[in-house]
Amino acid sequence: MWTRRAAPAAVGLAASTTRTPAMPLDDLKTQLLGDWTSLAIELRPSSQKNADGSLKPFHLRRDFRYLAGDRFELVVTNVADPLGRVPLARILIRGQMLWRGEHPVAPGAQKVDFIADEAYEVTPLLAGFAEVLNQVASQGYARWEVGAAQSVFGKAFAPFGLAAGRHFMEYDLVHLSHDLLFWGARHVDGRGFDTEENRPMNLQIPLARRP
Repeated sequence: MWTRRAAPAAVGLAASTTRTPAMPLDDLKTQLLGDWTSLAIELRPSSQKNADGSLKPFHLRRDFRYLAGDRFELVVTNVADPLGRVPLARILIRGQMLWRGEHPVAPGAQKVDFIADEAYEVTPLLAGFAEVLNQVASQGYARWEVGAAQSVFGKAFAPFGLAAGRHFMEYDLVHLSHDLLFWGARHVDGRGFDTEENRPMNLQIPLARRP
């Protein structure tokens, strides 16, 4: 219920939303150096649909490392449940980050292109998932086994929509605030960040710095 006491709070809210100066890019890169990890298991909309037309969700954990020279390493662990008790697969990506200028989502946010030009590996962590890969991604690969990584770098890999001879790339964003690392939130309709037009305009749940 609104009361007369709400006015001072509204004034305080307006003051708290005043835009702060943007962090210079070189300072952002320095603060970004090191290891970052998910606060908890994260939820994403996928591009696949249920029988009723709704998008299928998937869950994951991210572990990210930013290195000097704009190089990065990302490990994504896909899981089958919201609490992360049933791991499905581990994906390792290494590559470069290209900085494309300021992003309007927040002061100091930057447009960044992530390009997997060094490595892209997939490791099944569940027997059922390994069997699925043996059905849909057998050509050009050894038999998929639990715990055995295979490189999909530069190869066609239908489960992830990878085309032969092309580096995986995403048009994303980076924002540092309160020692938390934000990337772009996935589109609610399941679209990927595969074009400049599909670059995200909202922030994802952040990563926390790993000691």
